[in-house]
Amino acid sequence: MKQRTTDITVGLFMLAGLAALLFLALQVSGLSPKSAESTYTIYANFNDTGGITPRGRVSMAGVTVGSIDSVSLNKETFQARVAMSIHGDVDNIPADSAAVIRTSGLLGEQYIDISIGGEMDSLKPGDTFYSSQSAMNIERLISNFASGK
Repeated sequence: MKQRTTDITVGLFMLAGLAALLFLALQVSGLSPKSAESTYTIYANFNDTGGITPRGRVSMAGVTVGSIDSVSLNKETFQARVAMSIHGDVDNIPADSAAVIRTSGLLGEQYIDISIGGEMDSLKPGDTFYSSQSAMNIERLISNFASGK
């Protein structure tokens, strides 16, 4: 009887450990179910997106205010069109703000940073940023420096 109780306890402990491991894996991967908070979509066009991927973060003044929904190619302008989901409570982004692709640290992930403008009008759902700054391509910088351009 003592052996059976120990086996059941160890089995329950293993199940709890596996459940915790699964929960952490889902949190780190970003595949966990999202809460039902309201969001709206805005767009930005870039000449070079670098390593921007869907589910990447969108921040303003260092605070995460949304995420990247999709990155696609505009076949008319041959620019990358990035769709961003912005939290519903951030509804006063000035219309002359700029979307800038930045990197966390030297080799960190790339994200979109919203540089605030000064206009009184705000971006509405479905609007596109008037100004954007593409990702800095380190390889291109090094090759230009090496060739003397």
